[in-house]
Amino acid sequence: MTKDLLGRHRAVLPDWLALYYDDPIEITHGEGRHVWDAAGNRYLDFFGGILTTMTAHALPEVTKAVSEQAGRIIHSSTLYLNRPMVELAERIAQLSGIPDARVFFTTSGTEANDTALLLATTYRRSNTILAMRNSYHGRSFSAVGITGNCSWSPTSLSPLQTLYVHGGVRTRGPYASLSDDEFIAACVEDLTDLLGHTRPPAALIAEPVQGVGGFTSPPDGLYAAFREVLHERGILWIADEVQTGWGRTGDHFWGWQAHDRSGPPDLLTFAKGIGNGMSIGGVVARAEIMNCLDANSISTFGGTQITMAAGLANLTYLLEHDLQGNARRVGGLLIERLRAVAAQVPAVREVRGRGLMIGIEVTRPGTDEADPQAASAVLEAAREGGLLIGKGGGHNTSALRIAPPLSLTVAEAEEGAAILERALRSIG
Repeated sequence: MTKDLLGRHRAVLPDWLALYYDDPIEITHGEGRHVWDAAGNRYLDFFGGILTTMTAHALPEVTKAVSEQAGRIIHSSTLYLNRPMVELAERIAQLSGIPDARVFFTTSGTEANDTALLLATTYRRSNTILAMRNSYHGRSFSAVGITGNCSWSPTSLSPLQTLYVHGGVRTRGPYASLSDDEFIAACVEDLTDLLGHTRPPAALIAEPVQGVGGFTSPPDGLYAAFREVLHERGILWIADEVQTGWGRTGDHFWGWQAHDRSGPPDLLTFAKGIGNGMSIGGVVARAEIMNCLDANSISTFGGTQITMAAGLANLTYLLEHDLQGNARRVGGLLIERLRAVAAQVPAVREVRGRGLMIGIEVTRPGTDEADPQAASAVLEAAREGGLLIGKGGGHNTSALRIAPPLSLTVAEAEEGAAILERALRSIG
């Protein structure tokens, strides 16, 4: 059955639509932190549908909310008043930390970042964007144009002029040997110098932890230091929280809060986990920025009632069960366990991350050279052992990505770590 489905997939879908595994699997159902494939195999899920299944598979509270809303009305568009959309917007505005916040809902993180770029360039009357090297912001034409990761950027054409800044990767690049304070100072100096060579940009867009790039991040405080330079020039800061939001990093509810000395971002984008698998994205911005558009706009499917019901139930569950605290506690145990394993595996260059957002960088032993074949071998070995993980990376890097649902238990973390240990040891 799976081979037949694979053949049909290849016959009608694009060649560039990636599939994991030499023998791809069809996931048919899930519960808690586990999923099952069409052959009946059970897996511990450490990737959560690319960080979208944030709380748990088949979470009863979300399933009930979706079912009840579907029995009333599924969709009406933003042309009509929508109670679930207003209620979720109120909660997100309050949680965002942005003063006088307005919220606009989309259907994905890509569309959220598109909207943030539209707002920033309109507000600032500039089409120049600052972005981070090794970044990823989505699949659309404009989002691809600002993505600083060539593996995910199939064209150099763009409606925007993009300038790339140092700082998203702490342990590689020209400043890797510096102390954290020296690293931040060097990146700020680079940013300041760059701004002297260009027309005034609209905004800097940055992921607090770079997702597709392999869960890399700068020292805490870098974006606060950037913010001071940007604020002096009126340049906006867009925090791309599509992967880091909702408490996944454990220490903070939003990734930007590790860089909050200079205040919140001007715009914040979100998606993925808030819907627990339902398609929700959005932008939060100060009212003066959100309201700068002088033409009509709607969102046909953004804010639709059924996804808003899911988001409300999911967010309520996350807050009432302190899943941010769980991510901090269980994630801390998991990362230390993996670092102990990695110390005995020469192919592992680094285990990094925070909370339940953990990256394992794989290289050829004794070098800093990426080894994508080894990373793929670990992915396959983990799957054979009953564990699903992700992978990523940027310029000459290959990394395994670990991002389970935030309700992960200590026992499940230990089980996953044991499977990963065997998978890592299999590559020597």
